[in-house]
Amino acid sequence: MPQAKPIIYIFDLGGVLIRLNVPRCMHAFEELMGEANMQAVLGIDKHGEGVLSVSVASRQLMADFERGHISPVTFIREVLRYCRPGTTEQQVVDAWMAMLDDLPQRRLDVIDRLRADGHPVYLLSNGNELHFDFINRTYGLDRHFDQLFLSQEMHMAKPDPAIFRAVHQAVTREGTIRPERIIFIDDIEANRRAAEQTVGWHTLPSIDEIERFS
Repeated sequence: MPQAKPIIYIFDLGGVLIRLNVPRCMHAFEELMGEANMQAVLGIDKHGEGVLSVSVASRQLMADFERGHISPVTFIREVLRYCRPGTTEQQVVDAWMAMLDDLPQRRLDVIDRLRADGHPVYLLSNGNELHFDFINRTYGLDRHFDQLFLSQEMHMAKPDPAIFRAVHQAVTREGTIRPERIIFIDDIEANRRAAEQTVGWHTLPSIDEIERFS
């Protein structure tokens, strides 16, 4: 009797692996541009909650950066336009990087253990070049995963169905692995729901729930 193929694990990055501090980031931007501009440009208030009063142009700026359609330099200079006179590009970078907290070693240990047990492990992240380059330099993510699927490289982002279809085709070798053998861990409900509806993956909101599947 043929042996069952191993379960495939696909992890989100921000909020699942690396801890985020959105309020700290928003406080830093509030210092640079004031609360009204911060909300208008970034679409988040100082508590990290979304706001409705975001222009189409600002939504497009964030979406373009996440999907790799604009460079970090362009993103920084666009944000700088809304900052107080005298604000430097480095201050904008520092405020943006304030969103990142730490990545506990125990989370990387879970991934390494899964791979050691023969499970393919992938990363699927909505991110941006500034954040990811720093995280990868600090934690060497590319050493812990079989492949990285990044919104800024794929030019698409969760929860768009297209990104799930593209990743599904890649990790299942065009359909040789059933979708029910794929576990997707993402802290955002809309992303989990899209993955379930688009490609039929099982989903979990936290890495802490991996134990009952492994």
